[in-house]
Amino acid sequence: MKLTRNGTRVLAVGAAGLLLAGCGGSQSGGDRPDPKPSRSATDGGKTNGQKTGASGGPETKGPEETKQPGALPSAYDFTPAPERVPKTAAQARKLTRNAALGENDWSAGMVRHTPYESGGSWPVLAESCVWSRSALPAGILDSFTRRLDVPAQDGKGRVQGSVTVTVHRTVAGADTEMKDTVQESFRCPSQELGGGQRLSGLMSLHFDQKDVRNADASMFEAGKYAGPGSGGTQDYVWTKSRIGPVTTAVSVKGAKGYTNTDLLRIAAEGGAKVLYRVELELK
Repeated sequence: MKLTRNGTRVLAVGAAGLLLAGCGGSQSGGDRPDPKPSRSATDGGKTNGQKTGASGGPETKGPEETKQPGALPSAYDFTPAPERVPKTAAQARKLTRNAALGENDWSAGMVRHTPYESGGSWPVLAESCVWSRSALPAGILDSFTRRLDVPAQDGKGRVQGSVTVTVHRTVAGADTEMKDTVQESFRCPSQELGGGQRLSGLMSLHFDQKDVRNADASMFEAGKYAGPGSGGTQDYVWTKSRIGPVTTAVSVKGAKGYTNTDLLRIAAEGGAKVLYRVELELK
């Protein structure tokens, strides 16, 4: 699949349906160098960004609404409980570990990648379009990644998946991460991940908020991946979402025998489940 600006937008329309359909999955629960947050995250402002109702207090859900992950509301209106939003690094670490998907949470048959977990650092995309890692910026309380693979079987290669949960100090900081991420693919359509891994043909765009049913904001990226053991150039998909001050990112690196649609379905399932788990931590 050749990715052009128009072609990627067409792909994103189809991806939106798959990713939103992923919200209907029931709960059962790299790198770039990991599913990437933006390099430019800051504390993002002084407001906590909480939504309020007409009375000025937190919005509440109507009695007819359900917390089941299989339900698709007409619009996203979840508001984190203020007392549940992490204020310290320790509270953030608890949330990220609880929300990140483990080997029994994403999809049946997935296994741990090596390395399996990483946290406490931040990916930075240099002007050379090469990724490295640095200490967490002051505006971020914690960022944590788990990596899970679909093992090679039945003549197909090994698909590499990863999920990252990041807690910002403010909603504005998380929103800045979302906005800046799209610009990185325009600045660096080809990116070096290290260890011989490379992304190319990258294009990103934000989903229209009216189409997002399980987060305050979501975006999608697609391109090509190549690296050791990849069996050549493969499709690559990546999605990032935000609920309040928390962002989630899911990446899926393709393998022999898998179509782009296969990867989108894997990403949709993982993305929906991690967002549901974030809601459970914040409600």
